[in-house]
Amino acid sequence: MRSTPILEVRNASRYFGKFRALNNVSVSFQPGELTAIIGPNGAGKSTFFNVISGGVPPSSGQVLFEGQDISHIAAHEFARMGIAKSFQITNVFKHLSAHENVRVALQMQVSRFELFRSRASYRLLIEEADALLVRVGLADVRNKLAGDLAHGQQRSLEVAMALACHPKLLLMDEPTAGMSPEETTVMMDLILKLAQERTVILVEHKMKMVMGLCKRLIVLHHGELLAEGNPDDIRNNAEVKRVYLGQH
Repeated sequence: MRSTPILEVRNASRYFGKFRALNNVSVSFQPGELTAIIGPNGAGKSTFFNVISGGVPPSSGQVLFEGQDISHIAAHEFARMGIAKSFQITNVFKHLSAHENVRVALQMQVSRFELFRSRASYRLLIEEADALLVRVGLADVRNKLAGDLAHGQQRSLEVAMALACHPKLLLMDEPTAGMSPEETTVMMDLILKLAQERTVILVEHKMKMVMGLCKRLIVLHHGELLAEGNPDDIRNNAEVKRVYLGQH
């Protein structure tokens, strides 16, 4: 017997004017799964990510988190529910140090309106920020400005900031975009570690990478669900070969 999905998409469609970017997609994600959403350019991956992360609401259909309809909940409310996201374009405060970036993210979770904090609670924030930097392998660049970090390090820093809300679900949009092979390997290792503690959903275009990383893949094409299954299922799917693998 399967548990209640942590995230469920029911018959979701998304239109931009007359353009249908997502068409009647239904898919569910079980707690603790590491899943990749893949597909060729124009497949609807980014729209799907935006719909499940609160960036845009579905034009029709529903998105449910732990059974609760979140289709039209504001994106900034997602962190409070236990959903964190890491975007394709790095979103860090480049003029702050790595440690300050994570501490700001933590402070936003603790209390947005509390102006006066005790020294003890401030010290706990510092310790937790340091622990998160260790978690993502950035302890040695703690005091370096985020803008001076390598691209891969900035992406890891953004992950640390996402972890500040202790998410049950981590959504990652092309986490290895623009990375060197060495940086990609570091990020893949980090994703595997993170997936041992929470549900992780990736949007990726690097087929080979996700084949070796995820136990479950979901393939989109022209905004529709084309296939889903384990890597072997996807490799052997004739339709996937025709529309995706044949392009490389």
